[in-house]
Amino acid sequence: MSTKKPSQVAGSNALDRANSNAKLEQLEQWREDATDEALTSNTGVRVADNQNTLKAGERGPSLLEDFLMREKITHFDHERIPERVVHARGSAAHGYFQVYEPLSDLTKADFLNHPEKKTPVFVRFSTVQGPRGSADTVRDVRGFATKFYTDEGNFDLVGNNMPVFFIQDAIKFPDLVHAVKPEPHNEIPTGASAHDTFWDFVSLQPETAHMVQWLMSDRAIPVAYRMMEGFGVHTFRLVNAEGRSVFVKFHWKPVSGVCSLVWDEAQKLAGKDPDFNRRQLWEDIENGDYPEWELGVQVIPEEDEHKYDFDLLDPTKLVPEELVPVRPVGKMTLNRNPDNFFAETEQAAFHIGHIVPGIDFTNDPLLQGRLFSYTDTQLLRLGGPNFNEIPINRPLCPFHNNQRDAPHRQTINKGRASYEPNSIDGGWPKETPPAASGGGFASYPEPMSGVKLRKRADSFADHFSQARLFWNSMAPHEKEHMISAYSFELGKVERREIREREVNEILANIDLVLATRVAENLGLPAPVGTTAAPVTAALQDSPALSQANLLPGNIRSRKVAILLLPGADAGDISHIIDVLNREGAMSKLIGPSSAAVRTSDGNTLMPDASFATMPSIAFDAVFVPGGAGVADALRADGSGLHYLMEAYKHLKAIALCGDTGALAGELRLKPDAGLLSAATAKELCADFVKAMGQHRVWAREPLAMAIPA
Repeated sequence: MSTKKPSQVAGSNALDRANSNAKLEQLEQWREDATDEALTSNTGVRVADNQNTLKAGERGPSLLEDFLMREKITHFDHERIPERVVHARGSAAHGYFQVYEPLSDLTKADFLNHPEKKTPVFVRFSTVQGPRGSADTVRDVRGFATKFYTDEGNFDLVGNNMPVFFIQDAIKFPDLVHAVKPEPHNEIPTGASAHDTFWDFVSLQPETAHMVQWLMSDRAIPVAYRMMEGFGVHTFRLVNAEGRSVFVKFHWKPVSGVCSLVWDEAQKLAGKDPDFNRRQLWEDIENGDYPEWELGVQVIPEEDEHKYDFDLLDPTKLVPEELVPVRPVGKMTLNRNPDNFFAETEQAAFHIGHIVPGIDFTNDPLLQGRLFSYTDTQLLRLGGPNFNEIPINRPLCPFHNNQRDAPHRQTINKGRASYEPNSIDGGWPKETPPAASGGGFASYPEPMSGVKLRKRADSFADHFSQARLFWNSMAPHEKEHMISAYSFELGKVERREIREREVNEILANIDLVLATRVAENLGLPAPVGTTAAPVTAALQDSPALSQANLLPGNIRSRKVAILLLPGADAGDISHIIDVLNREGAMSKLIGPSSAAVRTSDGNTLMPDASFATMPSIAFDAVFVPGGAGVADALRADGSGLHYLMEAYKHLKAIALCGDTGALAGELRLKPDAGLLSAATAKELCADFVKAMGQHRVWAREPLAMAIPA
């Protein structure tokens, strides 16, 4: 019991309040409101240009003395512990690459000149925005990073599944990622870009227009890693043994074709199987159905550097394949899953600066900044400068230098000299002249001129021609998907002025039909015209950009659900399985539950999964065998009927055998090229395979949209 008098207690409380208020005031001094304040460095230096890295000439290389860029990116690289700031969620696999024929006319890189060699690779696929716990199927850019363990050292081709990027200069990368990440006050939304800060940023940065087109397209929701393209994004150089240089763009072309999910399907998968893409990659490799890509190059002679109506150094631009065809030069096969996710997939350190003799950089200002940023990132994430000694990052060829000590050192160095030149250890390790056998790396002697300045080259100023090119190149169903994507994303934006700015100042400069349709969906006035000066481009469309033109021509690796119900015709099941196996597709028996099912021949079959555990969204097509009682069993099972309706809504091929054909009419599903029925499997398998080969029945989409989700 307190012995203090009331006056003493009141005085004590007042003192406590005063102390508490003083502590709060002390804490408050660290709160910042930047309204009406000048932008400065962390040391208080006012920033005059936060848009451009310091370069040697407008199109020259970035300079190491740019303390503002280094401070900004260093801080950004160290903002998260311990997962990656971007590309946090990923999955990976081992494999090999083999070049088709020597490329000595283009490059002296050893792994590109010996067709008999299989160069080991490790490939990591990833989303960009979400953390490790987010879903695979969110609308996002996908990372496509390949580590080649060559005999001359590691070469990392660190790219994306889209050939361009949001920004032109690396100094803007922290701004982009801060904008697209969850909003800082509530950490919402996770794994999505449909929010105010992202759209505020891109609507104020016209250079993002082209990349946002890709993000709003079907490319942002790939159906599988094996069915997405990969791109090096930047223009690189190849240098041959004679010292001749050419510009090059790197492409990964999937053997399985380029296909995507539909939006409703992607959203449902995020809830029902957030590991959908990584599970598919893992299972395909375990089943021996190895994903494959061809490596292709677009080669541009040095004398053609300024030939086009876009700048080769601008990472927001692509080189249309109609202007420079992609030359296939080799194939990559992924054939082994990691043994330990953390030790391999999570600790893999990719770096755009890891190149080998015969490959070199250009002055792309985004590439130049990445050369600094990747090392800085790995220093924090992997605990110091010895990240290349972690087994997954360690080169398979010998490596020797005078770098010593630091955390997590694995190499036990012998000798007394850790410097060069030295005489104590006989001068070893020694430099290798470039001209020697297995010569050392020498940078391409590109001529330089210009003054130090922060300025964007005038040749980078056209932000809408290629965005328009992409829009014009889409098939009708792809355009409808993009309109829906813009409408969905901007519909989540709270501030009307941001929605209006994106429609009137970005979309209207790409295409007025696109802008008008999106405005209508958002309840905004239609734009009356463009705001940017018109630019006449050499190409108005590029068929190579449409996924409708990138189908593989087969159904290899496609997944088919065979509905297994009591009395199912054993002959139908056997026949479709044989056909799918012959075509390289995979099938699973899906039952009402996991219990065994007796078929028409009196035997029992065990389902691989149930309607609930493997829904139709996990498959590319659905096959229903005939048999006495199968149609009635489906009629009595709401989950079974939903299975069919959902597959129809997602535009998939559906085959109905025997009496089950009547279900289409009962469910008011209109027959089309992908909704097939016949007495037996033999009568419809050919058409079923053909329909699957088209990926989806796009003509069905207007009808399917009316089916409840």
